[in-house]
Amino acid sequence: MSLLAKIAEIEAEMARTQKNKATSNHLGLLKARLAKMRRELITPKGGSGGGTGEGFDVAKTGDARIGFVGFPSVGKSTLLSNLAGVYSEVAAYEFTTLTTVPGVIRYKGAKIQLLDLPGIIEGAKDGKGRGRQVIAVARTCNLILIVLDVLKPLGHKKLIEHELEGFGIRLNKQPPNIGFKKKDKGGINFTVTCPQSELDGDAVKSILAEYKIHNADITLRSDSTADDLIDVVEGNRVYIPCIYVLNKIDQISIEELDIIYKVPHCVPISAHSRWNFDDLLEKMWDYLHLVRIYTKPKGQLPDYTSPVVLPTEHTAVEDFCLKIHKSLLKELKYALVWGASVKHNPQKVGKDHVMEDEDVIQLVKK
Repeated sequence: MSLLAKIAEIEAEMARTQKNKATSNHLGLLKARLAKMRRELITPKGGSGGGTGEGFDVAKTGDARIGFVGFPSVGKSTLLSNLAGVYSEVAAYEFTTLTTVPGVIRYKGAKIQLLDLPGIIEGAKDGKGRGRQVIAVARTCNLILIVLDVLKPLGHKKLIEHELEGFGIRLNKQPPNIGFKKKDKGGINFTVTCPQSELDGDAVKSILAEYKIHNADITLRSDSTADDLIDVVEGNRVYIPCIYVLNKIDQISIEELDIIYKVPHCVPISAHSRWNFDDLLEKMWDYLHLVRIYTKPKGQLPDYTSPVVLPTEHTAVEDFCLKIHKSLLKELKYALVWGASVKHNPQKVGKDHVMEDEDVIQLVKK
């Protein structure tokens, strides 16, 4: 029996099982089995596997990477060529783009790489079409833009989300607050710090048993579901922010546009007529969570044209030095910082000082 058939069988069994307290353990088990099979689908066991798609993965350049995901013919290539000035082949038939087309834009001093990925089809996570490679490239992005056609119903949004979820990409979510630590002996140690609506000791044990884990410490610090626990045990999930780009708004009425504006994480645009691009760029910047640090050579004015761009979670002086060159840290005596992160301007700081957006820094070497 092939993997796909097994997956379909488990999905069918899950669909016909009633959801209640008595069946929750069983459903958790099925979910764990499903997650394991999905993982095998993505990374086949043994063997060298098929060759990767020709020209698929693109070298990472710039400070951040944004992938355009969507069904064929929703205007991804038009959007890329109008944003970045890169020509990605555009035609009125489906599947025009066959490999990844990269483009780069400069926005607020940051170099952002845009990837126009080929259209994905339903069943991509099961290896249909070029889906597997497309979604593998999507996993490496810092932000995903799901491009949707305004005229087609939002069913597309559900389908694409489902495909990405099946590949271990979680959109606009935080990693579940679950402590998980494997041990050599001592059985399953299960602690709960807040009331749980779904998981109990038995459910956790049955899910872990499916992974052949019999000794571990599990701490649930928030109300978690079986899916959350499976995500933590699998450990290969990526949490990526996502913006839904609704394209082709030049074909709908103003009233419909007002309704669309109320949808969260959504930006309506028209790629062809270049409407609302500034709104899209601003939202992209918000979701990327980047911090700009300006450099100041000794005795000169700060260079405001080309900042060093860092992700929000790594903005210490140490990260700044590593971004420029790894030998800088050894030579660093202290740094002078001007801006929002310090009390005095300038302030002498060490390598652990955390900087904020648009700070100015001058490094003093030994």
